[in-house]
Amino acid sequence: MPFFKRAQVRVVHFFELFRIAVAGTEKEFTTGSINRAIFLLAIPMVLEMAMESLFAVVDIFFVSHLGVNAITTVGLTESVLTLVYTCAMGLSMAATAVVARRTGEKNHEEAAHAAMQALYIAGGLSVIISLAGLIFSRDILLLMGASKEVADYGTGYTKILLAGNLVIVLLFLINGIFRGAGDAALAMRSLWIANGLNILLCPLLINGWGPVPAMGLQGAALATFIGRGTGVCYQVYHLVRGKDLIRITRQQLSPAWNTILSILRLAMGSTAQMLIASASWIFLVRIISYFGKDAVAGYTIAIRVVIFTILPAWGMANAAAALVGQNLGARQPDRAEKSVWRAAFLNMLFLGVVGLVFLAGAPTIIRLFTPEQEVVGYGVQCLRLMSLGYVFYAYGMVITQSFNGAGDTRTPTLINLVALWMFQVPLAWSLAIWFNWGPQGVFWAIAIAESMMAVAGVLLFRRGTWKQVKI
Repeated sequence: MPFFKRAQVRVVHFFELFRIAVAGTEKEFTTGSINRAIFLLAIPMVLEMAMESLFAVVDIFFVSHLGVNAITTVGLTESVLTLVYTCAMGLSMAATAVVARRTGEKNHEEAAHAAMQALYIAGGLSVIISLAGLIFSRDILLLMGASKEVADYGTGYTKILLAGNLVIVLLFLINGIFRGAGDAALAMRSLWIANGLNILLCPLLINGWGPVPAMGLQGAALATFIGRGTGVCYQVYHLVRGKDLIRITRQQLSPAWNTILSILRLAMGSTAQMLIASASWIFLVRIISYFGKDAVAGYTIAIRVVIFTILPAWGMANAAAALVGQNLGARQPDRAEKSVWRAAFLNMLFLGVVGLVFLAGAPTIIRLFTPEQEVVGYGVQCLRLMSLGYVFYAYGMVITQSFNGAGDTRTPTLINLVALWMFQVPLAWSLAIWFNWGPQGVFWAIAIAESMMAVAGVLLFRRGTWKQVKI
């Protein structure tokens, strides 16, 4: 077959696979080609996170036109909501692991039963947060360092988001359930509906139009609540009335305390991982702030660029986690392991290319965000040094999520604790301040520590103890 003909066939095949991935018509991932399984799971997950990133940018764009008080309120409220996101993501990861295991066992009724137990946990968690938000929203803003003027102005915004946190928790959790069942496309559509509606409502409710009054900052909060609430309604419909692999009926409504405790144990491990990482980043910013606002600005821009471009890599990592859970449930540990190594290799190819682009084009990329020469200098330095470890990061994130997908949340938690708090933070402080390297010392510490985490994860993963985890 001529070269151009072969190329044409491959392009057609690629777009056909892409269509299947987005439509979610294929949900069997414990047999057949591993490459195909990874592609079909990863594409919807990548698109899902891309929409989340787009929403964050659009939301702050509209809010920024309301002035400094509005921006400050959003920043402080988001800092508090980070704890909610962390708990929701930890619970979501636990649900993914349990549902994937039951799905791999072809026990769809037990998968739905486990999903219901996770929903009970989410409800209890949400009630506590809602009560705190209703009663203490103004105090929370003051505690976070807001002036009395900002607290008076932003209390309504904070109260709506904290009191209505259920839609945030459920959106994360139910999408985790869908991913565990192998329905990444349904999870993607849920988030696209939620954030798409949010993006449309944000300018309308903030500025008003026709019979709709201008609500200012509170309009932004309502847009978020309505958008995500609509996404949750879509999710619940498919959980209860849909024709998907996982469906909750009356038989699954009874509480099962053993399952609830198992999910809580997994969720605590997953949440601990993210809290350990989040707290370490706060300390790194504190070290960088010692060298002035230009250093912090350059670091912030570089990290935003890294996060935005790393989204496809996390999609691949989440796909590996679902494949591990399902294949362990199907009693195919060797296929689970092969899936991880293949996903990690493909991830390495992608991030390797991104790393080369960053090394060559860092000045151009950072100047897209700021013309300030000092800020550009720090941003370029950070982007280039972090990109040196991209090949390691590619393996590290896939391995970490694979441990979680197997239900072994303890191993990555210990890796994070040792690498970030016993190595990265002390090394960053020593290089930046003790050896007087400045912010460059922090950037080197990040690259070295993240690379070490990846190596440690690979070595521990090769031992295979994750294959014996029972959930």
